[in-house]
Amino acid sequence: MNRNLAAPAAACILATALYLLPIPQRGLVGPDEPRYASIARDMAESGDWVTPHLWGEPWFEKPAMLFWLGGLGHTAGLASYVRVPVALLSLAFLAFFWWRVRESFGSGAALSATCIFGTSAGWVAFSDAGVFDVPVTVFASAALLSLLPWVSDPDSRELRHLVPFGVFLALGTLSKGLVAPIVALFALIPALCERPRRVLDLIGPRALIPFAAVCLPWYLICYWRNGRVFFDDFIVRHHLDRFVSTSLEHVQPWWFYAPVLLAFLLPWTPLLFGLDRGALWSEPRLRFLTAWSFGLILFFSLSVNKLPAYILPAIPPLAILFAVAWQRAARKRLLVGAASTLALVPLAGALLPEGLAHGVTRAWADLEPSSLGAGILAGAALASLAALAALKPGGTWAVPSVAAVAALALLILKLQSYPSASRVAGTKEFYLGQRFQLEEACIGEVRRHVAYGLRHYSEGSIPDCDSVPRPRRVEGDPPRIVGNRIDREDAPAQP
Repeated sequence: MNRNLAAPAAACILATALYLLPIPQRGLVGPDEPRYASIARDMAESGDWVTPHLWGEPWFEKPAMLFWLGGLGHTAGLASYVRVPVALLSLAFLAFFWWRVRESFGSGAALSATCIFGTSAGWVAFSDAGVFDVPVTVFASAALLSLLPWVSDPDSRELRHLVPFGVFLALGTLSKGLVAPIVALFALIPALCERPRRVLDLIGPRALIPFAAVCLPWYLICYWRNGRVFFDDFIVRHHLDRFVSTSLEHVQPWWFYAPVLLAFLLPWTPLLFGLDRGALWSEPRLRFLTAWSFGLILFFSLSVNKLPAYILPAIPPLAILFAVAWQRAARKRLLVGAASTLALVPLAGALLPEGLAHGVTRAWADLEPSSLGAGILAGAALASLAALAALKPGGTWAVPSVAAVAALALLILKLQSYPSASRVAGTKEFYLGQRFQLEEACIGEVRRHVAYGLRHYSEGSIPDCDSVPRPRRVEGDPPRIVGNRIDREDAPAQP
């Protein structure tokens, strides 16, 4: 193979393995994946691609993009019919990301930015999850990256970039509602403050017509079919109330996203200290990226309800800022610091299954000393290997070399921990192992992820004990099947 092609080919193979190979290793986990997969399956089987239905009832918490992707995956016969399309979308975006960054910042910055972004813990973690956060990040980021040439020259009247901006922003709005326009708004604040009249470009026909043509049909048809309930549930409850109300039970302190950001950026977190605050505001492109990332984090920090993945769209611009800072001043000590954080990967793998099921605090309390010791030794070996890569002579391949070690480490982590995570934080193995007993069982007092998972895998055939009592019931954490006392008056009628 041509030496010039060997490195890109190896990178593509490693990226594909990292994003796709671990997917079959676990069933659906958490309370969200089973619900979203059930809605996608219903769309494919019912042929209704407009109104999302969860177990027979209209469901308007999110738009339809993820369900369309999952429905197409189900139609294609994919076992992981929601996760695989999300992972493929993530991989495709890495290529688009590299192309757009190269056009604006050069090939060196593009290579480093793509390596940093593609191996960031937050992005890797959500790229094979069947949830909405990767699609909205992909499309909102693609919209803003398409606009980089327009941003970089405040006096330019070149408007052809507004068409893809409008299309991608519409796809983002179909992915997670108003989140995509909010991301775009914060990114564009510096450019619009410098040239207020440029807002006319953004609301002009070149951007607005593609946006409306792609986005509005689903919203209008869904409202026409379902009426006021769609507006009240989707816009009022899951946009406005989510920002100001405590009723949705995701209330977090204002500083919540500080540790989340540090974790999402691993192993590249030390590169934050290489950002020059003066340089971040020195030119239009960097102001754009800075406002995109930190403005978004500030906005969601003001929200009453917070979930970690809300700030996922801040990772792409930060990766570019890290790469540009590295191109301007390659600080090897910061890269060695980034390499050193890979020592945490084996420990993260040991904590992941229990952490997904019960939270990091309990996972840490239940960690066995032998696992901790083995993790420390494995982590030290990983960190040493990555540090040697970081000290590689020449700045061009230092970041990609550390990224290669990071990708291998994350791939091993996922392959080792996902089967356990599936058993502990999901219900697939429980359902398959107890399938015949579950035919005469109902769902009792269990955690949400168990109830939703069993409903998904049984396709709704396992009822709640409150509505349809059965001789057996699923109880506890972890779940188990126990006998169920059925009062005579509650017993189902005999034929």
